[in-house]
Amino acid sequence: MIEFVLFSRRGRTNGNFRTLREAGRLDVVYQCLLTAFFTSGALRRDVVFHAVLSGPPHPPTHLIFDGTSLRDVRTDEKTWEEILRKVLSGGVHQGIEMRRESFQEVLKSKQNVFVLEESGEDILKARLGENPVFVLGDQVGLPRQDERFALRFGTKISLGKKPYLAASCVDIINYILDQKIYRT
Repeated sequence: MIEFVLFSRRGRTNGNFRTLREAGRLDVVYQCLLTAFFTSGALRRDVVFHAVLSGPPHPPTHLIFDGTSLRDVRTDEKTWEEILRKVLSGGVHQGIEMRRESFQEVLKSKQNVFVLEESGEDILKARLGENPVFVLGDQVGLPRQDERFALRFGTKISLGKKPYLAASCVDIINYILDQKIYRT
């Protein structure tokens, strides 16, 4: 299983929003979900995506998207806006679970953690092992305190010296893993 943990500093924690962009940049979560799960014609079943939302009104909120059971999803933003609104309002959607957990609580149960940082070890040279967990920040980045905490459970890894959008990072990591391991 491959896991991604996205820390969203401003992601809204209830379903009261008009658009994903206006909901504390939940559009970043949506874009990451697309690149985490979708290939041309299939859904990646070996991925679990965690979005830890820290925006108003009830932070923290931990959304877990499990590729093994995720159903009834498409690539369009409107579908994901409806799904996120429903789940954040207390509704259910197959393959998505909501918990009241902080970023640090999520990481406490993880092993084989890699924190994305331009100054980290080159991902192409790193030994990723089995069941890697990749940690990344939203458009603002990880708060220093949370980055230090994450590094207690893993190491820094880099996609290069140039900073990329969070969704691009997820896509690049999936591409690299597709080259290194057999994935269904």
